[in-house]
This record gives sequence, structure tokens and C-alpha cells, in this order.
Amino acid sequence: MIAARHRATTRAAGFTLIEIIIVIIVLGIIGAIGAVFVNYTVEGYDAQTRRAALVDDTTLALSRMARDIRAALPNSIRVTSSGSRIAIEMINVVAGERYRDGPGPSHNGDNAILKFNKPDDQFNVLPEMTQTLPANTRLVIYNVGISGANAYDNTNVITPASTTVAITADTDETRITLSTPFQFTYRSPDQRIYFVDGPVSYVCNTAQHTLTRYSGYRLMATQPIANSDFGAAGALAAEDVSGCNFAYSPGTAQRSGVATVSLALTRQGESVHLLEQVHVINVP
Repeated sequence: MIAARHRATTRAAGFTLIEIIIVIIVLGIIGAIGAVFVNYTVEGYDAQTRRAALVDDTTLALSRMARDIRAALPNSIRVTSSGSRIAIEMINVVAGERYRDGPGPSHNGDNAILKFNKPDDQFNVLPEMTQTLPANTRLVIYNVGISGANAYDNTNVITPASTTVAITADTDETRITLSTPFQFTYRSPDQRIYFVDGPVSYVCNTAQHTLTRYSGYRLMATQPIANSDFGAAGALAAEDVSGCNFAYSPGTAQRSGVATVSLALTRQGESVHLLEQVHVINVP
């Protein structure tokens, strides 16, 4: 009798096949429901990552453009378009000083004063310069962006590309020495002189979905836009470009100009469109 009760108790402690099947079905249902939530979470994370990468790439490209635009020579920004291409160009300033146009307490020699009535190869700028200038540095005085006073014409307001510029310390000022005498056509009302190292262009090509930065090419009266115009390889600033627009309002000598640049990137079905406006000082 005792043994029979023991066997019955042992049988009652186990699981039937139906119970195991029910448990498996329930676990499967729970797992399926959990997989749906996990899948939505992973997809959301992937989408957020793609959008963040698009925003970062677009912001980086616009920030680079804004930095170059802020460093532009006054009245040197210009925009052109052709077919699927649109380009914005500027002349890059590496330093800005004021030239000496009259005698001072410790600088009253003829070599310290910039002369406008004849070609000159030595004069002073102030305050004292501390930076090292690029080998291709050129000098610009009173570029107003019109015929006869346009740096892109390579005459009157800018030293020739073949003329080298050397700087030496002169007490609390800096002596500028040109390899070839040059006569600037116009005086600057505020004695401003700019040191530039050449033009910079951004070309957006919506057919190839690229934004390219060009530098190291020569100044041209007609704004370049095709790859062959630059004579130098460009650096890719952004890819997956689906749209862009550049505009420039020059303003006046009393009011800053405004460059407006917009850029749209599309990647894996996600799109980002950002716009930035950059104030440009146009006092020559």
C-alpha cells in the first residue's frame, strides 16, 4: 500500500506532453512580441544614427564654407551657375594691416611710407606682424570689385603674381619689401592693406552629387566653374548632395554683405537640408 502511494506521488510530480507544448507555445508568443519591440528599437537607432551622420556631414561642409567666406577679401565674393553646377568664389585673406602713408615719431624715412605717385618696393605696415606668410602672398589695396579696381583683373589694386613679398621687423612696425616695385592705383580711406594667397571656390554638382573645394589656382577675370577651369585637383567637401544654392548680397561699405549657402544631403532614404547666412565685411 505504501509503495503504491509512492508511485502515484511520483507520477503526479512530472509534466505532461500537453503542458510542455503549451509552455513552448506561450514562450514563442512572448518571444515574437519581444522581437517586434526589439526590432523597432534597433531600426529606430539605425535611423537616428543615419540622420546624425547626415547632419554632421552637412554641418561640417557648411562650417568650412562659412570659415572661408569670413576670411574673404572685401568685395571678392562672386557666384555663378551653369547647368547642374553652381559655384561660389572668394579671395582668401591671410593677414590684414594698415600701411603707413605718412611720417611717424620713429618712422619718418622715405622707405617707411607707401607712395602712390610712383612704383614703390618698400614701405611699413602696422602693427607689427608676427605670422609667417605663404610663399605666394600678394598685396591688395582698395579692392571694390568694379572694373579698374577689381583684384580678379590682376591689375591696379593687387601686386603681380610674379612679385614676391618679404617682411622684416622695424621697431614696432613691419617693413614690406617687394621684389619688383609696384604702384597701387587707389588709396584706402582707412589705410587698409590685405595679404592674400589666392582664390578659393566651392562647386556644387547636383548631377554628380558632390560639393568640391578648389584652391591653388590662378585669379581669373571670368569666374571658373568647370573642373578644367581650375587647373588643380579639388578636395571633396561633401558627397550625396541632392541640392544646393549659393547667393550673395554685397551690401555697402557701411553695411555688411550677406552670403547665403544652403546644402541638402540624401543618403539611404534620409534627407537633411541646412541653410547658413554669413555676414561679410566689405570695407576695402
